Amino acid sequence: MTAEARLRRLTLAVLGAGRIGQAIIRASKPCFSRVIGTGRRPETLRAVEGLGAEASRDNRWAAGEADVVVISVKPHHFAEVARAIKGVVEGKIVVSVVAGVRLQTLREALPGAEVYRAMPNINALIARSTTALAPHDARDREDAAVAEALFKCLGSVYWIPEEWMDAWTALIGSSPAFLAEIIDAMVLGAVMTGMPRDLAYKALLEAVKATAEHLEKRPTHPLQLRDEVTTPAGTTIHGLIKLESEGVKAGLMKVIEASTKRGRELAALIDSAVRRSLNRQL
Repeated sequence: MTAEARLRRLTLAVLGAGRIGQAIIRASKPCFSRVIGTGRRPETLRAVEGLGAEASRDNRWAAGEADVVVISVKPHHFAEVARAIKGVVEGKIVVSVVAGVRLQTLREALPGAEVYRAMPNINALIARSTTALAPHDARDREDAAVAEALFKCLGSVYWIPEEWMDAWTALIGSSPAFLAEIIDAMVLGAVMTGMPRDLAYKALLEAVKATAEHLEKRPTHPLQLRDEVTTPAGTTIHGLIKLESEGVKAGLMKVIEASTKRGRELAALIDSAVRRSLNRQL
């Protein structure tokens, strides 16, 4: 039986139906036989029901009912949720999308569960997420296939070593924000020349999408495409000179480096705080 076929016989519980939690529910609903979402606020529960899933305030009940559990709460709520579901997730697949909580902490907090970390991005809202899963060396291959199939409902999946997770968060988790900023800047540049914003925005989105597909279909270095566009004394080379003089390329490299560094700092703080909270509750 394929992992996808297995999903259709399983129950999924998403603990914490915020923005990402709701995206997971929406995308995975057709993949599972039953989906449960939890939340604290009435509006969250109504949103879960609006997605066609069962809604509950009881994390322990939801986890007990499920075969696969996704923890999608804020980091400061993780310890409380882990304490609530401890003992009912043994032998089950538990995937955390909680930023900063490391695999070792997950294993200690939820003994007996098959735990994974996942880092999707905001494109999960349109079922086009690019998601990382760890550990890269998953012990149970069948469970790993189920975890992968779950996130394939949201888009594409990459298995990575956990030590790359902070860089992934900077490059892939944050990249929609960085790309949105770059697109807005280019559109404003067109507006400065007199082009209507709506036209510039729509056309640029098409060009960005097509360029990404072009690079994907032609296994070449991005600079080859750049050289094919650039003609002697033309508009592109003058634009490229300006990019270089403004330090845009170096700036973007530093953006990823700075975001990764901050991710590592936050991950250390979050994991430490979660461990302290878990220890207080034991």
